[in-house]
Amino acid sequence: MKKLTSIDRFIEGAQVQGFYICVEKHIRYKKSGDLYIDLELSDITGNINAKIWDNISELNSKFEKGDAVAISGYVEHYIENLQLVVRKINKATIQYYGRYGFNPAKIVPSSKKDPHKMWKNLISIVKEIKRKELQRLIFLIYKSNKKRILVHPGSIKSSYNFRSGFLEQALSMAQLAKKISPFYNLDKELVVGGVLLIKIGVLKQIKSGYVFDYSKEGNLLGQSVISRDILNNAIKKIKNFPEDLKIMLEHILLSYENNFQRKTSYRPSFPEALLVHYIYKMNSNMNLMERIILNDNEETDFTSIHNHFRLPILKK
Repeated sequence: MKKLTSIDRFIEGAQVQGFYICVEKHIRYKKSGDLYIDLELSDITGNINAKIWDNISELNSKFEKGDAVAISGYVEHYIENLQLVVRKINKATIQYYGRYGFNPAKIVPSSKKDPHKMWKNLISIVKEIKRKELQRLIFLIYKSNKKRILVHPGSIKSSYNFRSGFLEQALSMAQLAKKISPFYNLDKELVVGGVLLIKIGVLKQIKSGYVFDYSKEGNLLGQSVISRDILNNAIKKIKNFPEDLKIMLEHILLSYENNFQRKTSYRPSFPEALLVHYIYKMNSNMNLMERIILNDNEETDFTSIHNHFRLPILKK
């Protein structure tokens, strides 16, 4: 296979080959009445419009919107922008294209940390939980969803919105919970369990292909309700699970995002729930601020104010 070319290195007239994400795909008509395929492609370096002019019937069946694709073609200039004309295209899978250099982490935003090492560290924390019912509950939920957890984002447009983001956030919050809980003389195991379970609904709320989007459940029910359902379905499989622990975990799941608005029913109503709330808020905001700084390309001391905090943020 030829050298792979990232989108930011495209130049007019270049013959290119590489792996990209098909963000958009539309069948359109030329002025002549013939069909063509209009695409938007992306990788971690940028986006580009692309066209398939020939062999429409054959090539259209090879991939769908949201797929990772292997492409060869050439770059041309069209109305003041570069455009890729696709000659060959196939759905890219690790099984087939891994030997040619296909790695999802190189074409979609991904955690900089090894997901398998993060998983190992998270499991070590769960093993430290001495309350067997709680430990078993977390293992039951996490191990049954391991494949998804290793790659799932933490959100679509907010904190940890990248591949393996869910796992990175869960581990980070659990590490914080271990250190902070003793300072306030709280039930450390309940806080650790709480932070590991509060966002478990994200696994069903978000469809975690290469292009993130909300599922039908995510749009209609929301993450907290889905999390509570996952929690209760798992608890049903554990004989004699303590009712008090079940209710406290449910409360943590339903109240952790609350900003103490008066009209909201579920506000953190015991110390462990309150700490879970603040660990989540702190962890999410620190991740957002870090990413705002990293993604700002202006050669100035402060970022633009067009960010989550609506503030100019001082860069390091």
